[in-house]
Amino acid sequence: MRQSKPKDNDIDNEGTPGIYTLSVISDSRNNLDIGNSTTVLVSDQKEKERAKWGSELEFLMSCVAFSVGLGNVWRFPYTAYENGGGAFLIPYIIVLFIIGKPIYYMEMILGQFSSRSCIDIWSISPAFKGIGYGVTMAVFAVVTYYSALMALIVYYMIASFQSVLPWSYCWDDWGDICFNNTLTSNHTNIGNKSSSAELYFRKVVLNETNIDNGLGLPSWKLVLSLLASWAFVYGVISKGVKSTGKFSYFLALFPYIIMICLLIRGVTLNGAINGIIFLFKPTWNKIFDPSVWYAAVTQSFFSLGVCFGAVTMYSSYNNFDHNVSRDCLIVTTMDLCTSLIAGTTIFGILGNLAYEIGTDDISTVVRAGTGLAFISYPEALAKFTAAQQLFSVLFFLMLFVLGIGTTVAFSGVIISIIKDQFPRISQWKISAYFCFIGFLIGIVYCTPGGQYILNLVDYFCGTFILVILASFEVIAISWIYGIDNFIDDVEFMSGTRPSFYWRFCWGILTPISLFVILIYFLCSYAPLTYNNEYYPNSAYAAGWILLIIGASQLPIWIIISILNNKNAPLSVAFIAKNDWGPKDKKRFKKWKDFKESKRIQNNSINERTKFIQFLFGRQ
Repeated sequence: MRQSKPKDNDIDNEGTPGIYTLSVISDSRNNLDIGNSTTVLVSDQKEKERAKWGSELEFLMSCVAFSVGLGNVWRFPYTAYENGGGAFLIPYIIVLFIIGKPIYYMEMILGQFSSRSCIDIWSISPAFKGIGYGVTMAVFAVVTYYSALMALIVYYMIASFQSVLPWSYCWDDWGDICFNNTLTSNHTNIGNKSSSAELYFRKVVLNETNIDNGLGLPSWKLVLSLLASWAFVYGVISKGVKSTGKFSYFLALFPYIIMICLLIRGVTLNGAINGIIFLFKPTWNKIFDPSVWYAAVTQSFFSLGVCFGAVTMYSSYNNFDHNVSRDCLIVTTMDLCTSLIAGTTIFGILGNLAYEIGTDDISTVVRAGTGLAFISYPEALAKFTAAQQLFSVLFFLMLFVLGIGTTVAFSGVIISIIKDQFPRISQWKISAYFCFIGFLIGIVYCTPGGQYILNLVDYFCGTFILVILASFEVIAISWIYGIDNFIDDVEFMSGTRPSFYWRFCWGILTPISLFVILIYFLCSYAPLTYNNEYYPNSAYAAGWILLIIGASQLPIWIIISILNNKNAPLSVAFIAKNDWGPKDKKRFKKWKDFKESKRIQNNSINERTKFIQFLFGRQ
């Protein structure tokens, strides 16, 4: 008896897994052995089936929950203010249309067409598989500190329930270095004093110390807040897309309810209009500053979440013929509108803060990054004459829900990769192990030196690596796999060919723009600082090591792919593998026939027509 494992679809048996013996009946006239039997292992087909969204709307809501996040609320307003105010909107919108939107749509297409994770999709060009591994490392680093930010949000949300907001007054321990947030007199003579909100954040919440003295011991309150954050994340991802899809409606829509409430409250405050004008008043000479365009690119990356693998992962759970072009338009438009709404809300309330303390210089109440969420905004809340606690709870609840939506997507990227490699392991077990490991690593950010480490990891893993990998991702798809091949795949999947706009962006504008930004980034590199302090050399070395580990995955896997095909021409390492294409076997065969018809059609045309097609694409 001979035992073998068949190819897919050799045996149906109604999808029942097991071992079966097949007897071959024939006679000697046909040169067949009578009575020979073959034992065949039939695998459990259900294990090979990729999970699907419960409805098309679940996918859209999940994308909104992921892309509309903390980057819109506290990163965009300060980035816009720092880079020309209203003038920043011009490069930002241009970057959105030539980089953000094209990459977002490309990643949607790749995930839906192949039904694969951000690593497995690189059977499209095996030499570039390192992009998938590099993105995975970057996402894992980002999700660990993202959860730490949520721990801060939980801390503040709980503190907001106190009868008196704890950051609204000076604590006795702070001595004479503090001025009270609730005072409405002019603060032109505060000297080197700090606001009670800033001291509360630095000394009570973070217990921050210089990193030269080591990280210190973690705050047990922040550790418990971190645990609560991961518990919420686990509750959403424990059952995969089934649970994620159900929670997506709340994660996507609830923040808008709070945001609209805060917007109405913010724009009706005294001095709010001054803050809004301050944000959107254009500084036109900034448009010609390369650093502003670089800021627009990084903001687009963080805001939309491109090149983090999450868009590809979510799209891989779609039905093959789902209209991702429509969803791309909806998500990118909502993302831009949300950033504008958040900026208007935040700076309207900061305008009121400036009005209350009697200053016309709104820049004195604006802080960057986490300072905007945990210092400037709490300062403004402390000035409210009514319902301070209510608006404080609403604000931090909104931030928490936004953070959960993004963290769930980041976590899903890692979990989907593990699940694809080990399909027999239960989803809840993978999710539990991942959340536990994420929690343990996140404790590092709960130490007095945690914000120094967060800033370092964010810069080297969350920005640097992704700009590099994004540049080569577009190159690999558009120039190596080929823009015509990619557009043919889109046509087969959707029934229509992408317009000239998409072809021009994917083939020329997006990759060139990314490389120009990357070159500028490398040429203008300056040592990272935190609170205007330089890091120890050992910290810079650690950051560069993280960067090298992530970015080096690309050349490492190029070499591996070449060595695996050392007896073949070099180009073989870059050519799509035989298994690239739709997962469904019948659809895969139809796609192969479709590609062959396109090849025959292309071979039958003259050179002039080929040149026109190079510019405008095949029809």
